[in-house]
Amino acid sequence: FIVLAMTMIHLLFLHQTGSNNPIGLNSNIDKIPFHPYFTFKDIVGFIIMLMALILLTLINPYLLGDPDNFIPANPLVTPVHIQPEWYFLFAYAILRSIPNKLGGVIALVLSIAILAILPFYHLSKFRGIQFYPINQILFWYMVMIVILLTW
Repeated sequence: FIVLAMTMIHLLFLHQTGSNNPIGLNSNIDKIPFHPYFTFKDIVGFIIMLMALILLTLINPYLLGDPDNFIPANPLVTPVHIQPEWYFLFAYAILRSIPNKLGGVIALVLSIAILAILPFYHLSKFRGIQFYPINQILFWYMVMIVILLTW
């Protein structure tokens, strides 16, 4: 419900002010009203994705599951290949790379806190990524770090 509420708030703000263009010029010429055009388009996309999810869960519910979940558990032997899901691998890599437990937890909290602090870092009007070559380098550096940490 939180994701749905945040999506609705995002859509409200986005369609109230409009999205930015890279040059920074005001373009009110080609705007169309949100309702009925985008409402219908969003509802159709939502129904298509919901139908795809329903078909996936009804036809083959174990398609996206981990095959290790079907191996019978042996309580006397600990598995060698224990690792978290792919979306937690960056956190697992940060915790493993720092030997001190408190230092690892602090590094993990800081790696997530930087995502909350970053929007307040640049307060001037953002024009587009092609005007900021250093940001492009930092973005691809971040992508490389995420890939290396989740590999």
